[in-house]
Amino acid sequence: MNLKQLSQILDLSPTTVSRALNGYPEVSEETRLRVQAAAAKHGYRPNARAKGLATGRSMVIGHVIPSSSRHEMVNPIFGDFVAGAVKKYAEHGYDMMFTNADDTSIEDAYRSLFQRGAVDGVVLQGPKVNEPRIEVLTRMQVPFIVHGRSTGVSLPYDWIDVNNKSSFLRATRFLIDLGHRRIALINGLEDMDFAQRRRDGYLEALKQAGLSPDPALMRSAEMTEVYGHHETRDMLRLDDPPTAILTSSMISAIGVRRALDEAGLKMGRDVSVIAHDDDLSYLKNGQDVPIFTATRSSVRHAGELAAEMLIERIRAPHDPVKTRLLEAELVVGGSTGPAPNRF
Repeated sequence: MNLKQLSQILDLSPTTVSRALNGYPEVSEETRLRVQAAAAKHGYRPNARAKGLATGRSMVIGHVIPSSSRHEMVNPIFGDFVAGAVKKYAEHGYDMMFTNADDTSIEDAYRSLFQRGAVDGVVLQGPKVNEPRIEVLTRMQVPFIVHGRSTGVSLPYDWIDVNNKSSFLRATRFLIDLGHRRIALINGLEDMDFAQRRRDGYLEALKQAGLSPDPALMRSAEMTEVYGHHETRDMLRLDDPPTAILTSSMISAIGVRRALDEAGLKMGRDVSVIAHDDDLSYLKNGQDVPIFTATRSSVRHAGELAAEMLIERIRAPHDPVKTRLLEAELVVGGSTGPAPNRF
């Protein structure tokens, strides 16, 4: 099936069909839906190379990965985000490209991509509290979207993010309402913006309850299973150990549970645990009853939304800045319970 054949089936001109498939505003919604339905029915997909020649676009979205990424980008969460994004790219006829760059040459990498016409837009992931890439891309005046936000950047830019502060404030309040006063935070690297916001939510909840934060109960590192295990093991050895643990990742929470098991403690009875659940496709939080009480927000869905927003920006580069704040839901599972009187 080619464009000419699809046009004949629809009794429309090839130009109208092409414009309908590419989202041109002068094509009516009724015609656009009719063309899309016919394309799906007959298995028609635009030739990306031909489409690029016709529109002056590469029909490629870029993801630039810094070489020194020893942080949250290089983990399964990144993979699920990309899986969501690539689904939407394909629906709009876009391909995806990964490229690598040294931290010292990030600007050169971006400039090369756009000057060569290799990409039409880029996705920026894993923003830090002070993220220099946002300023670089803004100065270049190219289409981009940020998965997350950067507290230290005052420039307007497109972003999509989960409300990390609100979700961790709510989770900490939930533990306080259960009677917990010794609440630990096992966080991600706190130069990452999401981790800083989660810490802020945790601290705000303690403050509202009149509780003083204890530095011995606040840990920050890459969110691995081993990290969750080691930090929990160490905190359980404190003279006044935590009765509850809030962790920024399901992966770290698995390590928390292992440490509790090794100490002969039952999760939910002796120590309560809340995790942030990105609803990863391969790491589900139980079946009918969640294993962990969790703040849940699908990172795959965020990838889909980010892709849609970026493609809108590519098509309408002068539109006002667009942002999307997603709320995480608190899902109660078997890992939380009333604070024990003592171990």
